[in-house]
Amino acid sequence: MLRFMRQQAGNWLIKVLLGAIVIVFIFWGVGSFRAQRGGRIALVNGDQITLDEHRETYNNLIEQLRERFGNNLNEDMIKMLQVKKQALNQLIDKKLLVQEARRFKFRVSDKELANNIMKIDAFQRAGVFDNRLYQSILGRLRMTPEEFEIAQRDAMLIERLQTFITSSAKVSDQEVREWFNWAHASVNIDFVRFDPDKYKDIKASDEEIKAFFEKHKENYKTDAMVKVRYLNFDPDAYRSKVSISDEELQDYFDENREEFNTPKTVEARHILLKVDQNADPEDVEKARKRALNILKMARQGKKFPELAKKYSEGPTRDRGGYLGTFKREAMVKSFSDKAFSMKAGEISEPVRTRFGWHIIKVEKVNEAYILSFDEAKKKIKMKLTKDKAKNLAYDEAEAVSDVSFEGDDLLKSAKERNLKILTTDFFTKKGPEKGIKNPAKFASTAFDLGLLEISDIQEYENGYSILQVIEKIPEKIPELKDVKEKIRVDLIQEKQEAKAKKDADTYLSDLKSGKSMTTESRHFNVTPTTTGFFKRNDSIPKIGFEPEVSRAAFQLSPKQKLPEKPVKGSKGYYVFQFKDRKTPGIEEFNREKASITQRLLQQKKAKTFDAFLAQKRSNSEITIKEGFLE
Repeated sequence: MLRFMRQQAGNWLIKVLLGAIVIVFIFWGVGSFRAQRGGRIALVNGDQITLDEHRETYNNLIEQLRERFGNNLNEDMIKMLQVKKQALNQLIDKKLLVQEARRFKFRVSDKELANNIMKIDAFQRAGVFDNRLYQSILGRLRMTPEEFEIAQRDAMLIERLQTFITSSAKVSDQEVREWFNWAHASVNIDFVRFDPDKYKDIKASDEEIKAFFEKHKENYKTDAMVKVRYLNFDPDAYRSKVSISDEELQDYFDENREEFNTPKTVEARHILLKVDQNADPEDVEKARKRALNILKMARQGKKFPELAKKYSEGPTRDRGGYLGTFKREAMVKSFSDKAFSMKAGEISEPVRTRFGWHIIKVEKVNEAYILSFDEAKKKIKMKLTKDKAKNLAYDEAEAVSDVSFEGDDLLKSAKERNLKILTTDFFTKKGPEKGIKNPAKFASTAFDLGLLEISDIQEYENGYSILQVIEKIPEKIPELKDVKEKIRVDLIQEKQEAKAKKDADTYLSDLKSGKSMTTESRHFNVTPTTTGFFKRNDSIPKIGFEPEVSRAAFQLSPKQKLPEKPVKGSKGYYVFQFKDRKTPGIEEFNREKASITQRLLQQKKAKTFDAFLAQKRSNSEITIKEGFLE
């Protein structure tokens, strides 16, 4: 069947975004496809991991990090995150899991594999598997179908193993209730704050400043700085040299028709009454009747957003059930089927999904439409012009780079081509303060260069650049006189902090000895305040978001009313006293029970599987090539 899939051909031209590929690449990398290529870097129970496998997985991780951190991702961050080690660990885990799946005699038939691949959205046209699309995507990733099918089969084996290992995980009603009580309990405390800034009479003598400087010299070291000259090749400057023929416009339109198709979308609201997908029929029917009562109110003229705010149990409740505008595939099938069959203004009968019962109100229907060539022409021309201008900019940057090696070569190349050479002021590793759109990335390149060394071509937001470091100032410890005032401020802040802590310690000690908060507060010129009830992860009324204060407050009880020691927050030291605690009610618990059960079950399954994998690692023979991770 797999051979049949590869032999069949589609009937239209295709172009695919390389990012639209399945999760197996993101998590596992391409890895095992090239097991016979590249040098061996590790053995896992006799199975080898090659350098090519590691390179693929490493590059996938780098791409994920680049999407997350953008231009902030640099070599220091990559080293800190131990990406090289992460990639190797992923490959080791994969080998272990595939080995274990085979030990359990799990298998994936050709038919199952083919069906799985044919269901992957990235390989479908209008919901139907398209072999030409399949071949095209894999070709752009420099893979053969056989290689992809090996990886997909391994991923399916691992999924079956994971299901088998975690199938015994259960969550009891008592566990759910205990977690709910823990997460939704609230406490009320009386507190005072010792604010370091209130201690205004603290001074710092010259002798103290000198001693402080001697002790903390490294903290006042000046930053290293560099000065750079560079050439910038901005694609916008090359647009006038670009010409686009009508034939090119037509070819692009023909080869990328999908780009000009806008699918049907719906703008809607909904009211969700949660019901576990495995709930008893009695509970399902009870929720349906509640939904029908709400539907009746909606059809009698009650405003739908207000009903949603009052009755909905979904995350859109506070927005009046507003879901925004969505495509058909963005929602579960039964929900989408109903929403996309309705007209604007209609309110549906209750619709059942795995989340519960939904009442849907469609606010607007945006019909699908296709741009004609004439309508798309302007957009295509702008894109092709931009792409060609970028190519021209790169070509010129490459020509300059090819003849520039050291010393004055960059100046010479710029003069010969009538290019404007730019020079920065001195800057630190944060980058130039003006004139550069990617200062951190620019600085990262500059600080990796030696004096008068010329960089490779660098890509920034405003095009391509070639950099040359022309001056360097190393970091150094300054003279005391140059940083004396800064040290004075730092020393006074340290002394204020110490005084606030000392007073807070004394105050808490007095409370523990039986003295009252009211009386002792007068002695220390602080004012006791009651927060009111708050939950663990809430911002604390009259204090703000202080996780350490919240954590300590929830450890208090009628038997232990005071914390062990003052708690340091962002605005000073807090001393507080237990006042009251509330346990959430059964009605609130019943509303949340199904979703909490599901969440706890997923967490338990993840822990079970992680423990299983850790045990396999400890009982396996894993050898890594000496020096590979250094």
